Amino acid sequence: MSIVISGNPGTGKHTIAHQVAQRLGLSIIDINEVAKNEGLFEKNEDTNDVNIEKLEKALQNKISEKNLIVGHLAPYILNKNQVRIMIVLRRDPYELISVYKKRRYIENKIKENVGSEILGVIAYDAINKFNEKTFQINNSGRSIEKTVEKVMSLILTNKISEEVDWLDLITKNNDLRKFFGD
Repeated sequence: MSIVISGNPGTGKHTIAHQVAQRLGLSIIDINEVAKNEGLFEKNEDTNDVNIEKLEKALQNKISEKNLIVGHLAPYILNKNQVRIMIVLRRDPYELISVYKKRRYIENKIKENVGSEILGVIAYDAINKFNEKTFQINNSGRSIEKTVEKVMSLILTNKISEEVDWLDLITKNNDLRKFFGD
């Protein structure tokens, strides 16, 4: 069973995964890299879609206990018996907008990804599928080192899941229309 780090784009998955893998002496399986190397991306307007079934099969023989798996698709392609712990990194939606603009995402993609983070789609799907193996960490405004320490502590103890509620934050800021309006 593997350690898995998931979350929406821009939450710090790869940065944190590399640090954690180095500390634990694990190799990284990057789900996006596997999909790319296997030719599983399909261009669909302004996005790249992935054939989930084919990606799941492509990963079957690559996963071992010596791996740390990273990617936002993890909850959709892994089975509970493949996962020791599923860590979902979360990030303040206002911070994510800046990240996505630096990455030159188009407005629709920004709105879709930020909306997904606000609603906690990946966290919800991971919790539904992996139950007690799923933990959330709020990576907002934290140094890489502090987040790595939180992740390491979580891996070693399974006791520090953080509650994350961006919907409450944007409601208090009266920004529901900004993220979910026309």
